[in-house]
Amino acid sequence: MNKELRAVADNIIDAAIKAVLPDEAVKKTLKDRKFDGKVILVAVGKAAWQMAHAAVAVLGHVDGGVVVTKYNHVKGKIPGVTCCEAGHPVPDANSFASTQKALELVQGLQPEDTVLFLLSGGGSALFEKPLIPAADLEELTHNLLVCGADIVEINTLRKRFSGVKGGRFAQLCAPAHVVSIVLSDILGDPLDMIASGPAYPDSSTCAQAKEIVQKYHLPMTEQMLALLEQETPKALANVETQITGSVRQLCAAAAATARTLGYEPLILTDCLSCEAREAGVFLANMVRY
Repeated sequence: MNKELRAVADNIIDAAIKAVLPDEAVKKTLKDRKFDGKVILVAVGKAAWQMAHAAVAVLGHVDGGVVVTKYNHVKGKIPGVTCCEAGHPVPDANSFASTQKALELVQGLQPEDTVLFLLSGGGSALFEKPLIPAADLEELTHNLLVCGADIVEINTLRKRFSGVKGGRFAQLCAPAHVVSIVLSDILGDPLDMIASGPAYPDSSTCAQAKEIVQKYHLPMTEQMLALLEQETPKALANVETQITGSVRQLCAAAAATARTLGYEPLILTDCLSCEAREAGVFLANMVRY
């Protein structure tokens, strides 16, 4: 690759990455927002600290908050916010304790209050209130990770055994309004699947969950079988959701920059709803041939 083309490629890559950095994505979303009542911040995921830090910088202060992120991902104190680290990809005792702190913060809020919910990849393990014993949840998570189930199948089952996934966290925040800012890590941005959708109506069904159990021959206790019969929330009236920093936005920023530099980008629409590994194979085959 000659120097000129390398410079063009570097410019496109730089613009794409800047468009989806957690800090910038949150700042852009919140810069013109005004909130009435209390503002409680709950940030969950591998990028939770960066997102929370940016949110407090924009808002000036919050009336309480909790960050739940992966071990060694907290980079310092955030005013008014308790920063916690927990297990990933398998939830641990710190996942449960940190989630409980968040649930305590959102109790007793009023309709004029707001829960600012900042969500990024990894949230399924980090944010958890299990409805089954921790040992059973750990075994289920392990079995799902090794059986070949994809992220949608994994999260469909996780929702069934959780008190916060599949829209249940938003229910617990009511009557407060939930403003959910989502840093998407799944191609196609399925909001009910990103971190198992704690603040988004669940599109998956009990029937689908049971099909996954049968498909991978997953062992189930009687308690788990009973929970598979309980449907998740299909509508949430108190939630407003904004996707930011998604793969789609990254591609859009790259395409826009390419056009300004005189190049016409190739839009790979076939990859917009596939898994990242499938998109990688598709692109590799294009380069090869």
